[in-house]
Amino acid sequence: MTKVRSLWPRRRGGKTAKSAAAPPDTSAPEARITPTDPADCLRACAQFGDRLVAGDDRKRTELAGKLRHLRTLQDAAGAPAGGREASGAGVQLDGELLDALLAVGTKAMECGAAEELRLARLITDAVLTQRKASRAAWRLRGRTLEALGDETAAIEAYERYLALTTEDWFGVAPRLAGLRIAARRQGEMLQLLARECPRAESFAGAPADDLWAEGVRLHTGGEREQAEPRLVGALLAMGRTGRPVLELQNAVGQYLDLRMEGAGGDASALGELIGHYAEQRRNRMRPPLADPTFGGLDWITLGELRNLITGKSVCLVANSESLGRSALGPEIDTYDLVVRFSSYRIDAAATGTRTDIHATGHEHGHNWDRPVTTRIVYGGASEEWRYSMRERLVSGAQRHVADESLRWPLRHIGGIGWDAWPSVPTSGFNTLWLLDFLDVSPTLDLIGFDFYESGVHRLPGAMRVPLTSERERAAEKAWVMERAQSVTDMRISLR
Repeated sequence: MTKVRSLWPRRRGGKTAKSAAAPPDTSAPEARITPTDPADCLRACAQFGDRLVAGDDRKRTELAGKLRHLRTLQDAAGAPAGGREASGAGVQLDGELLDALLAVGTKAMECGAAEELRLARLITDAVLTQRKASRAAWRLRGRTLEALGDETAAIEAYERYLALTTEDWFGVAPRLAGLRIAARRQGEMLQLLARECPRAESFAGAPADDLWAEGVRLHTGGEREQAEPRLVGALLAMGRTGRPVLELQNAVGQYLDLRMEGAGGDASALGELIGHYAEQRRNRMRPPLADPTFGGLDWITLGELRNLITGKSVCLVANSESLGRSALGPEIDTYDLVVRFSSYRIDAAATGTRTDIHATGHEHGHNWDRPVTTRIVYGGASEEWRYSMRERLVSGAQRHVADESLRWPLRHIGGIGWDAWPSVPTSGFNTLWLLDFLDVSPTLDLIGFDFYESGVHRLPGAMRVPLTSERERAAEKAWVMERAQSVTDMRISLR
């Protein structure tokens, strides 16, 4: 009889000899990790990729691309990519292979379906089995567990991530705060339900699904007094047995609908319960802000940005290695306005010290806490841009922030479609295009722009962020050179 190998590796361990060593700390987040051989994880990724049908789903298409890239790296490294015949003994998760595996996990998590979430969790098990201090893996694990509805474990994973990092570029701390507040509000909501319906405790030990179905049946049949303790008992059972958060939220929402239906639409008696329900949902969706005004900043439009830069000399400083080796710092600081991008790095002698305008993509988490006069944040999708602005802006770190009218200058202000400019415009190119379009600066210089031919000079934590493709850099360079008034090794002047 042939045994069929499961796609998902089994937990290692089973019966083992007794050890004289102290028992492991089961309260630590590491104790929740299922020990997983990286070779098993890579095989699971390969098999998942073989049967993945992306269709027109953008997220699944992106996941398929990451899986293909991982397979390419596996083939190059001789790591297992298929069936049982590949032993994969001694597979080390580091370098490009580690980055590619985590990228697969991230895209799988973003897809959100059960099978993809299981794959993402398996990947974090494999990485953390071998690399217990991987910040990226702990963050991915927290996001995955949160999507799976296991908030207790997600909070532990986020805490572990924050313990390993000194700079919270991804806004994990406010997310963690939101989950903690939501958990408290959920507990208060369940306590209120138990107080309001004491009879529910006699039912709370029964299976939640059976209780809920019986309660709905009784409510529909008009036996609301009999239905109430069963419905509340089902909610209490769900809360105490750790059912996924979304399931409990949906059940409470349905319970509120049933109560309002029974009261003829009158919600006056449900005020406190609705308040707890809304508060726990709100904090899960949007973590609390310590300062909702972000230090009293001004949101500026295109016209207001024009007024801020009119008549001033402007230099745009590249994040290039050639600049990092230069001695242009003092000269850069003589311009009226100094513009820097995304993960810029300050080395006074080479780069100068001032930053008047910081332009960045909404998905990049670097330098948001650096004090600047104006911050411009770019993004193609409105919802994602708004979320990043809320999560990443640091109170008091800027006086002006460009509003949504400046979110995608090339596309929105210039009206330049994908047919005319097929590449995703970088932060540098969006800014350069915008300043050239406004045409109010007597001096508009690009310092150190060799389009990364010399390499990159940016914050160490951003060194692994991939560059735009060579084709995209070539297109931006051609646009710049067509408008250049003068060109030297380190300076391109457009005015």
